[in-house]
Amino acid sequence: MEWFDNFWSIYSNLVLTLGTNALLALSIYLTLSCGMLAMANAAFMGIGAYTASILTMTFELPFPVALLGGMAAPMAVAFIIGKPTLRLSGVYLAMATLGFGEVVRVVILNTESWTGGALGLNGIPQLTEWWHIALAVALALAVLYRLRRSKVGRAFEAIKEDETAAGLMGIDVNNTKMLAFVLGALLAGLAGALNAHLTFFIGPNEYGFDRGVEILTMTILGGIGSLAGPVAGAVILTLLPEALRSFNDFRTVVNGAILVLIVLFLPKGIWDPSLLRSWLGNRQTARRGS
Repeated sequence: MEWFDNFWSIYSNLVLTLGTNALLALSIYLTLSCGMLAMANAAFMGIGAYTASILTMTFELPFPVALLGGMAAPMAVAFIIGKPTLRLSGVYLAMATLGFGEVVRVVILNTESWTGGALGLNGIPQLTEWWHIALAVALALAVLYRLRRSKVGRAFEAIKEDETAAGLMGIDVNNTKMLAFVLGALLAGLAGALNAHLTFFIGPNEYGFDRGVEILTMTILGGIGSLAGPVAGAVILTLLPEALRSFNDFRTVVNGAILVLIVLFLPKGIWDPSLLRSWLGNRQTARRGS
């Protein structure tokens, strides 16, 4: 099909970016579903991207091994920093994890022999195929769906509603929060590793504050009431710059405005199961009345 070949040659990177952004949105969904406003996902993405890129470029390891490294490194870092930071909550946790992101950026800038410093890494082999991203998103959704309906998922929900009450009910709050934090780091690292081997180039500025806000906006926009919410938010915020190319310089402003509007008017996101059920119920009532 010639039309599809033309479409894919032009928009293939955009389509595949939808998948990596969906992974990022799901990564912060995990921590939000456990009641934690952790803003380290952009940093974990950078750790995964640089680790996987160094493994393929410097050590010439196979791509699957590089992906595993890109997931393992942020998981290990998340476990280390999670011990002190997860004792915090709310805005204090957000500030601590944002500070960690700045530490990661400075480390990248000062390890030029490995990371290329401010110039970044160029010439990363394009090893990511469409099915890699499709499989990663499908597996992430399947695992999170099972997790959401498991005892662990119910523990996440209990901690989000009331951490003290969850502890009194026998839930190991600290270890449960650590699990959510580490799994979120795994997904962010996987997204970074896949994205690095898709775009040829990575730099330290790609994983800073702006990217962290973008990831959070995706999830808040879609809503954390279901797994479809973060994916929908990722799709919208990935396609929005393409629809508003003339406003590309104000992308961060647009993301901030969207975040404020969603919090004010749709606090549970656009994919709110209760809102959908109410809408469907109203339609059925209207049909019966007619």
